Amino acid sequence: MKSLMSLWTKMAEESAILCCTSATSDIKTARGRFEHEGLSFLTITLPDYGKSIQKWIDQGQVGINSTFSKSRGGFPLFLGGFLNRVFDRRSGLLLDDPLIDAVFAIRQLTLSFAKISLPCTDARVKKAMSGYVKCEQDVRQFDSNVTERDLCDFEVMSNLLFESMWTIVDRDVYYDRLLPKHGPGAVADKLTSNGKYRNRTWTSRLQRVFPVDRYLIPNHHFTDVLDEVDILEPGSEIPVKVITVPKTLKTPRIIAVEPTCMQYTQQALLQSILEAFYRDELLSRLIGFDDQVPNQHLACQGSVDRRTATLDLSEASDRVSNQLVVRMLRRWPLLQEAIQATRSRRAEVPGYGVLRLAKFASMGSALCFPIEAFVFTTLIFLGIQKSLNRPLTKKDVKSFLGLVRVYGDDLIVPVDHVRTIVDTLEHFGARVGADKSFWTGGFRESCGKEYFNGHDVSITRVRQVLPSTMADVTEVISTVSLRNQLYMSGYMRTAEWLDNLLMGMLKHYPVVEPTSSVLGRVSYSGPDENQTSRMHSSLHSPLVRGYRVEAKAPSDMLDDIGALHKCLLQLERRSSLRGQVPWNDSGMDSSGSPTPWEPPMGHASNHLERSGRPKRVSMKLGWWSPS
Repeated sequence: MKSLMSLWTKMAEESAILCCTSATSDIKTARGRFEHEGLSFLTITLPDYGKSIQKWIDQGQVGINSTFSKSRGGFPLFLGGFLNRVFDRRSGLLLDDPLIDAVFAIRQLTLSFAKISLPCTDARVKKAMSGYVKCEQDVRQFDSNVTERDLCDFEVMSNLLFESMWTIVDRDVYYDRLLPKHGPGAVADKLTSNGKYRNRTWTSRLQRVFPVDRYLIPNHHFTDVLDEVDILEPGSEIPVKVITVPKTLKTPRIIAVEPTCMQYTQQALLQSILEAFYRDELLSRLIGFDDQVPNQHLACQGSVDRRTATLDLSEASDRVSNQLVVRMLRRWPLLQEAIQATRSRRAEVPGYGVLRLAKFASMGSALCFPIEAFVFTTLIFLGIQKSLNRPLTKKDVKSFLGLVRVYGDDLIVPVDHVRTIVDTLEHFGARVGADKSFWTGGFRESCGKEYFNGHDVSITRVRQVLPSTMADVTEVISTVSLRNQLYMSGYMRTAEWLDNLLMGMLKHYPVVEPTSSVLGRVSYSGPDENQTSRMHSSLHSPLVRGYRVEAKAPSDMLDDIGALHKCLLQLERRSSLRGQVPWNDSGMDSSGSPTPWEPPMGHASNHLERSGRPKRVSMKLGWWSPS
């Protein structure tokens, strides 16, 4: 882990050069703290300090952070040379013209290790599970305290926004035009990717809307298979399995692994919802599912004109009450029943047993992301309505295009109404993250991009520990990516230090274009002609010798009825998706434009032999294109 401290030192030295200051005392302090605290200094202590500085920049004045010592005047000593170029040392106020390079350097040096992919301690995992249970209790408390007037206001606003969309989806449910789909991820009943097509477990709740003879077999020639289906009553349903995955060393991310039958039918509703959503020009300009760029552009614009705020919600999906979803769909009882049938009612939480859920769904449900977006959009406009103190019309909603944008739990809202919007969100159970929400000054953050006074100050994050041998394939791939991102951000000397590290492991490490699939160095000068000693036999283009990442889907044989069912579903899906909505296997095309259907990974010619997410990656040496 000392190599990570060495990497931080190199970034600090180069940051000091870029900002015309000195980092000598900062490096000495950091090394001492690292020796005492270990990796948590880089992954927890520094990020907490960085978040405090972000709020100081937003609020326009140095505040309180007890992590590091201060001068007699109260000005922080650690990274003081950089802070001097952002704040006035005497008053602590933000300078009239703060140095953008210093703002970027401070963020790079404090936040770059925050999301490194390492497992948390058992104590932190246990604390996260306790937080999940506490969050569930909060949702139940909301359910018992919410008034009929609140629910009525929520329903009216939701109908104003989503009436036409829900009507289309309800019609699809009524005419049985839903097309189910299995994903490549894990499921609570532990079936393999292809094994999901042999699933013989259903629920009585699903049976009322998604009959097994329509959804579990290829056609009615195979009805004898239905004798093997186990239809579970509500009390016997398989609960979602709550697990943790790496997020930060401070706290893991909690997700819920759904049962096969639930995920399968959730995907059927998801396709119908997204098709109806993209037909509505207004909704597609207010909410995003596949393209984060509009949110990023609005955040950049807001950092200049101060008209929009960026809000981030903590535990966003886990705080959406199912009661709100039920109320949202009250006018469409058939659709309401379908969505409720695909919702898991219970969760198996390590250390707490099986709990009944009041939330709609956790991350892991295919419907979690769109439903939470619809709920948050409704609450935003409900907050605006309360701020204006008059009922909103469709015309009013259209007037807020460019001021309101929702992407999951990343919200863009108008500054003029931000206080009422925050109050409304929290009144309905959401929790606005104070350290990641900005509207006072010139700092904005949304969908992985950060801006200050119109300048992009987004940082390069360290995602993996540095490799020690070539056998550390994941770490090598991540470090090559890190090197290239730092190089493009102006950290040339740090990139050179990483080059020396990688050259000690990779026998071939060529200069390549940013678009190349080869593990190589990006350079402004482009590929070196001396390294392209071979030409492509038919394209007559230069080739370089290097490593390329390979990932094979695991072996997973499927035959008989399951194989027929999978192939027929693919053909039906191909027919329904072509030319309708910008879908790929994860949902949509990143550009938001309709594209021809393409078989997703694992659905190639050998998809009946191999399927699912690759369990490991490897590097293959060969001659490849450098561009």
